[in-house]
Amino acid sequence: MTDVFGDLVGQDEAVAMLRRAAASAAALLRAPVTSPAGGHDDLDALAEEHDGDPGPAAPADPGGGMTHAWIFTGPPGSGRSVAARAFAAALECVHGTGCGTCPGCHTTLAGTHADVRLVVPEGLSIGVNEMRALVLRAASAPSGGRWQIVIIEDADRLTEAAGNALLKAIEEPPPRTVFLLCAPSTHPDDISVTIRSRCRVVPLRQPPPAAVAEVLVRRDGIAPDVAEWAAAAAQGHVGRARRLARDPEARQRRDAVLAVPRRLTGVGAAFDAASALIEAAEAEAAASVAEIDEAERTALQTALGAGGTGRGAAGAMRGAAGQLKDLEKRQKSRATRAQRDALDRALVDLAGFYRDALIMALRAPVAPVHTDTASLASAGAQKWDAEGSLRRLEAVLECRAAIEANVKPRIAVEAMMLALWRG
Repeated sequence: MTDVFGDLVGQDEAVAMLRRAAASAAALLRAPVTSPAGGHDDLDALAEEHDGDPGPAAPADPGGGMTHAWIFTGPPGSGRSVAARAFAAALECVHGTGCGTCPGCHTTLAGTHADVRLVVPEGLSIGVNEMRALVLRAASAPSGGRWQIVIIEDADRLTEAAGNALLKAIEEPPPRTVFLLCAPSTHPDDISVTIRSRCRVVPLRQPPPAAVAEVLVRRDGIAPDVAEWAAAAAQGHVGRARRLARDPEARQRRDAVLAVPRRLTGVGAAFDAASALIEAAEAEAAASVAEIDEAERTALQTALGAGGTGRGAAGAMRGAAGQLKDLEKRQKSRATRAQRDALDRALVDLAGFYRDALIMALRAPVAPVHTDTASLASAGAQKWDAEGSLRRLEAVLECRAAIEANVKPRIAVEAMMLALWRG
């Protein structure tokens, strides 16, 4: 990897913006300016001053300087969190360039930098207590002398109260603290208007399959033909493409999903297909969180004195029931989130199949998503025509929207299967 932005696939404009901001941030550290009242650095004012600097590190446009709050937007798989981590590494780089090899870059990308805090929601939302604790910790000065950075993945999952707590910190930012938020879009449903108005937006696009395939070959050593197939099947989602290329179980789950259209021969078959899809998502989610859950439970029990023989050990464990219950509640929320994520991946694959049928019915000059089921999609296109294919595609997309709106997954999937069967 040449630098910290090497894994940000197909995002040339965003990378150029972030490089300019990192250069501006390095210039601010070399020539700090305090406010007239003697307070802490005002990043926006400093950036404006350095925007006029004719030196080589100056940004090329007024929006290229450094600021204290950023929002990375883009569709799933576009690399929102990758971009945020890469930018954090560039800010912590001892050279100010995001070289990718210095201790600042290395520890940030590895997730071990003392001044970079990563918030990854394990449940359905990010609560106010978690956000208040994070904001409090972010108010401290950076131990390394550069930046205190907070990265919030899936910032669209902030509760209203948590968003208000974050807003206050963004409105009155601590010195040298930078907030990096990741969200699908700047729509009010994803991020509040007030937070959006105080952040600089970095828009990302869905990377083309060729760019995804190239990074799989270069970084992961995957065979070119497998990389091309996985990149197309993953519809530009880099992480999903890597799993399909390297994990046989992921390919088997995908094959089972793409077999659904053949199974829809009646009402009973539709309900059976819905049950199979839900059960497969539950099994995948359970396998993904089981090891983490057990490790957390064991660590908590040990911390509370489990297995101890000293005086009061038994009493301490009896008093720990509340903490164990809180842990179980968090783990249940994480499992629910994992189930919905697994189900959504299956629905994306299914939508890709009906999309292929639609473009074949329209005879559009577009490559299919699932090349290995192209013949099945072609047969479906002949049977359903363009209108029928579109109705089925809309049924899958409506199912995703319903689950996102907290409709019970089983009810939403059963309704979808019936719609797919009826056409």
